[in-house]
Amino acid sequence: MPIYQVQGEIPRKRHVQFRKPDGGLYYEELIGNLGFTGLQSLVYHVHRPTQIRGTRLLQRLDWEVAENTALRPLHLRTSGLPKGGDPLTGRRPLLFNPDVAVSAAFPDTEQGYFYRNAQGDEIVYVTEGSGVLESSFGTLAYRPGDYLVIPRGILHRWRPEKTAHRLLVIESRGYVRTPRRYRNDHGQLLEHAPYCERDIRIPQRSEPRDEEGSFEVRVKRDNALVQYEYARHPFDVVGWDGTYYPWAFNIDDFEPITGRIHQPPPVHQTFEGDGFVVCSFVPRLYDYHPEAIPAPYHHENVGTDEVIYYASREFMSRKGIELGSITCHPDGIPHGPHPGTVEASIGKQETKEVAVMIDTFRPLTLGRDGEAIEDADYPRSWLEP
Repeated sequence: MPIYQVQGEIPRKRHVQFRKPDGGLYYEELIGNLGFTGLQSLVYHVHRPTQIRGTRLLQRLDWEVAENTALRPLHLRTSGLPKGGDPLTGRRPLLFNPDVAVSAAFPDTEQGYFYRNAQGDEIVYVTEGSGVLESSFGTLAYRPGDYLVIPRGILHRWRPEKTAHRLLVIESRGYVRTPRRYRNDHGQLLEHAPYCERDIRIPQRSEPRDEEGSFEVRVKRDNALVQYEYARHPFDVVGWDGTYYPWAFNIDDFEPITGRIHQPPPVHQTFEGDGFVVCSFVPRLYDYHPEAIPAPYHHENVGTDEVIYYASREFMSRKGIELGSITCHPDGIPHGPHPGTVEASIGKQETKEVAVMIDTFRPLTLGRDGEAIEDADYPRSWLEP
């Protein structure tokens, strides 16, 4: 999110001497994407951020493909997944392709190490739970309904409160950004966008941690997790400036776009990635044409797989879903509202539904963890009674 920020102490110009009270140098680190041409921030450390004592391969993270690869509509009940772990180790990959992966997690322990994803950006949707995301840029409090956007390469640590957590994790090979059509040439969100910069929360500066010891950092790269031991606390930052940092946006702050007749899913778009988009379905008034049909029309997603994560127990065009359900309607099979939902929607004034939609432009693969929680009857759920 290209909103320039300054926090803490920084020198007047980039790449010049910046000295401590004792006369020693602070150490400048550039963090950014696309080499030296994308979004970036300059971070100033008390000590060199490169003091590695040791490293080892911790584990491979290759995702296992489901045995049944037949093309079919999918309904995954995430409530059936194993619970536990921390917000990283508790993740269960459900659907994935070369551009994006969708996982679910029910963590119940604090993350006792630091983590850097060097393979992709992350969007974490918090269905349940609250706490703090710590990073080199400070602390970012989170609560239910938050999207946490964590750009690639940012060192961070989850500090969840002792409450039940339910997370949806979207991992992107490319970088996550606001939709292009909502931005002007300078990156500012336009007046017709469903949210604006005021709705975005950024990390709040923390005091630098000038500590020596043994600090575990885990780095994900090439579908593997590598463990590093650092000699200094990684959050020894006295100040930073730039446009590259983690940020949060709550789904309750998404202002829906409505019309006289049914509006297509692109009006709900919230994020844009390379090879996929993310949309937010939120409580809203229904269409107000006297002959409007609020339920969506049947459609075939040519060149797109459509995933919906149900963040509430209500969805106007679906029967049989529950909190945390995930449906996937793949390219090649038309889909639409369940029998009876079209007629039931006529004359209704509003919906209270909350859901996250992920449309991918390359086919998704079902993982073994997803296959284990699949509702096998779902493909037959459109049959007339």
